[in-house]
Amino acid sequence: MLWLLGQSVLAQSSPVDPQVSGDLSELATILIVLLLVATAVALVTQQLRIPYVTGLVLAGLPITELLSRRIGLDPALVLNLFLPILIFDAAINTDIRRLRNTFKPVALLAGPGAVFSSAIIAVLLKYGLGLAWIPASLMGVILANTDTVSMIAVFKEIRVPSRLSTIVEGETLFNDAAALVSFNLILTIYETGSLTFSTGVQQLLIVALGGSFLGLVIGYLSVPIFIRLDNPLSSLLLTVAISLGTFQVGQFLGVSGAVAVVVAGLIFGNVGLSRSTSASDRITLFSFWEYASFAVNTFIFLLIGIEIDPMTLWRMLPAILLVVLAYQVGRILSVYPLLAGVRWFDRPIPWLWQHVLVLGNIKGSLSMALALSIPLTLPGREEIVTLVFGAVLFSLVGQGLILPWLIKGLKLSKVSSIRQQAEKLQIQLIASKAAQDELDSLLKAGVLPRAIYEEMRAAYQVRVATSERSLRDLYNQSSGRSASEPSDRTKLDAIRRRLLLAEKGAVNDALRKRILSENLVQAYVQELNEQLLKLEDD
Repeated sequence: MLWLLGQSVLAQSSPVDPQVSGDLSELATILIVLLLVATAVALVTQQLRIPYVTGLVLAGLPITELLSRRIGLDPALVLNLFLPILIFDAAINTDIRRLRNTFKPVALLAGPGAVFSSAIIAVLLKYGLGLAWIPASLMGVILANTDTVSMIAVFKEIRVPSRLSTIVEGETLFNDAAALVSFNLILTIYETGSLTFSTGVQQLLIVALGGSFLGLVIGYLSVPIFIRLDNPLSSLLLTVAISLGTFQVGQFLGVSGAVAVVVAGLIFGNVGLSRSTSASDRITLFSFWEYASFAVNTFIFLLIGIEIDPMTLWRMLPAILLVVLAYQVGRILSVYPLLAGVRWFDRPIPWLWQHVLVLGNIKGSLSMALALSIPLTLPGREEIVTLVFGAVLFSLVGQGLILPWLIKGLKLSKVSSIRQQAEKLQIQLIASKAAQDELDSLLKAGVLPRAIYEEMRAAYQVRVATSERSLRDLYNQSSGRSASEPSDRTKLDAIRRRLLLAEKGAVNDALRKRILSENLVQAYVQELNEQLLKLEDD
């Protein structure tokens, strides 16, 4: 990670003095300073209870004057190294079953929602700032993108309904890929001078579908290799190669590397890790990627603060405020109307959740990297970069500070005492079941004698039986409560939803195999859909 930051520092150094650029001692000093600053920020943000990434950006603003050399964000470094790491970490931690259950609103927001929002921002900036269509369109794509890290960081600190967090994670995950595809398409129009609608759609489909196919191939090819690797360190090397290599192969083939990394990460996290028999190996892998993502985010957001010149932003404050207003209007007009129609084909999205989705439109590192990637030949490039940087700063500080208060004010994180008690029992049940599975694998591998295995498994079985009995009593109690207390039923409804979805998947699979007749299956699936719509959101 230090090497990556060093490359960023060297990339921003002045080319006229190669001796200074190669001064590793000075570079090490800068890295130490940044690490100490990040540690101090972590301590302060914990005490003040503000988002860590917001604190990093604010801390980065005055650092430039204290350092002996100019450092900043290298867009090639962000797009080719930092971004694949962040996307892959988010993908392997995403439960594909939960994502599938929220796919419709996620697809609306990350697809038509992002396009509609980009168009609104482009029109407002075109006529509000007098920009040409190409610069306005580029800014529209850049500012329609939502930062994954900032939103997930808030949700880790403040509890929200799991369906809402899945929608946000899914949207930001695919939104990054969609932003890169759209950005490159607009640059193609700028370089070629024209692009017909049919050609544009064709290129878009080739890039997106090609990236998805590449991710599928690499993801499924990596699973048997991962299963055969007994060394956890070798497994870590494989995952790093998958994340970085998939992106580079996608770029080389002319398809979306970001889409490929998303798909490969989803497959590896949901198929490969589920087949891994060693719990310790899985813990090691998840811990490594959690650290890698944390380290990358720390340096990225510090560098964002360092990259921003407060005096330049102050001179352009009116234009920056107009840009902030434009992307907020674009978000409002794309979220509320689109999600209002979800009720016709999926469970409706509660009105309070939509407020979070609107205010959670936080910008971050990808927006700045894309702005820095704009060709130097584009007229008004420096103005665009400054406007984007100002919008990112306002978003990270303003929205980053307000969003946790909004979630608390909407009382989305309120949990009943019965649900807390149920989750404590679930923790015991899940942990005991996992320990029993590990005991089974140790016995099969010959590590444990059967006598010791049976004694330890019996102890865990007592915990399992006790937890199951207590949970059953709680769920029976919850089922008998009045309809005016729906919060106590949501956990039970979440379990019922999984059971109904399992039924739905089984009968659909039987239909595909021609075991059952289509008319009977359709009627049964319709009944299941009606039961699913009646369940409380989890």
